[in-house]
Amino acid sequence: MNCEKIRSELMEAVLSGPESVSGETRQHLQNCAACSKELASYQQTMALLDQWQPPEPTPYFSSRLRARVREEARKTSSPWFAWIRRPIVATAAVGLIALGAGLLESGRLNQIRTSTVAGNDGLVTRTAVTDTAVGDLQYLDKNADLFAEFDALDEQAQTE
Repeated sequence: MNCEKIRSELMEAVLSGPESVSGETRQHLQNCAACSKELASYQQTMALLDQWQPPEPTPYFSSRLRARVREEARKTSSPWFAWIRRPIVATAAVGLIALGAGLLESGRLNQIRTSTVAGNDGLVTRTAVTDTAVGDLQYLDKNADLFAEFDALDEQAQTE
């Protein structure tokens, strides 16, 4: 019989006793010194393991273990929106949202301005668009005289 096959069956012989193995295996163990030595080593190891006594845990082991498990469960089970429970963070988030909305609205107010002017036919509403090309041209048209005076000042400064 092959020693490799016998060695795979040796663990069975150790665990269940030598009488549970086949007669062919027992005969090989009697004739092969290496296999019988390995079987004896297995049996000695199992005997030592049978004598070993695990250490007793301390009296507070189970309570400390439960506390540690609760702590770890609390760390890992917080949902993504748990930060909103903190009042300072929630207040800051609401403030930032309000600030952003205010900036968006003020940007829209700068772009479109309406003015009401009293005319011959009654009140007339005019809409001036700023921050666009049309608004820039309207601004330049209204203030052409002012810009002409600036040009005159520039020419005067160059001659001096």
